[in-house]
Amino acid sequence: MGSSEPLTGLTPEVPRPRALDVRWIHGSESAKHNTDPDIQVHAYDERTFILRQNMAVNYEAPFVFLLLGDARAVLIDTGATASAEFFPLRRVVDELIERRLGEHPRDGYELLVLHTHAHGDHVAGDAQFADRPGTVVVDAERSGAWEYFGFGDDLDQVVRVDLGGRVLECLASPGHHEAAVTFYDPHTGFLLTGDTVYPGRLYVQDWPAFGRTIDRLIAFAGARPVTHVLGCHIEMTNRPGVDYPIFTTYQPDEPPLQMTVDQLRDVRKAIDEVGDRPGRHVFADFVICRRDG
Repeated sequence: MGSSEPLTGLTPEVPRPRALDVRWIHGSESAKHNTDPDIQVHAYDERTFILRQNMAVNYEAPFVFLLLGDARAVLIDTGATASAEFFPLRRVVDELIERRLGEHPRDGYELLVLHTHAHGDHVAGDAQFADRPGTVVVDAERSGAWEYFGFGDDLDQVVRVDLGGRVLECLASPGHHEAAVTFYDPHTGFLLTGDTVYPGRLYVQDWPAFGRTIDRLIAFAGARPVTHVLGCHIEMTNRPGVDYPIFTTYQPDEPPLQMTVDQLRDVRKAIDEVGDRPGRHVFADFVICRRDG
């Protein structure tokens, strides 16, 4: 499980920023004739992989993240489709891990499956890993996830998960979902924000909690070298303030997945502008959809 205590013997890493100039698969005009792979795999480096699900299989086309440490790997989220036939996530993950172990053999290498939150398009593939040897799948609901991390009433704590030579920092980040978790990877400088912040529609379940989470992420990022803020979807077009309609399966004019800490600050400004008004509020890089009153 996670540990909220500082880990000894570890040298803090200073991540080297790398470009993320990726042309992500983005669907096709005819889903029947779609030729995209079931899963697009982008190797950010030899131990870091960003995966996107085919939009013709599920319009959500979520991103999932595979990070390899020396002792175990972590898979963050499992996508929007349960069927291994249409969404072969376990096969792809196994191939990536086996390739790494072929180059750097290690006995007893494990896989940990964690989640940014418990919505269906982030947990559907969990069952593919249920019988995988050496694997722990942590339930995404608050009772399971937050117990694993050891989050209590003090939501200001930072919990560390050691992958062996690579230590993730994990923060409770409710607002979009009561069980939301944000992950920071010092190796890459990635701040993995799930559905809390991404270039799309930010659906807010708990408005006060969302504001506190954004404040906390800004403060957290101010004390660490963040190279990219990475959410799990792209829903905006490359025109400011224009998003693709829900259920869209062809998005040829997407902006980049990656966002910046300055854009986190833009979300904070947007929260202040929205104030007490529920509904849909459009901004250049995202849309805030406040569901509560």
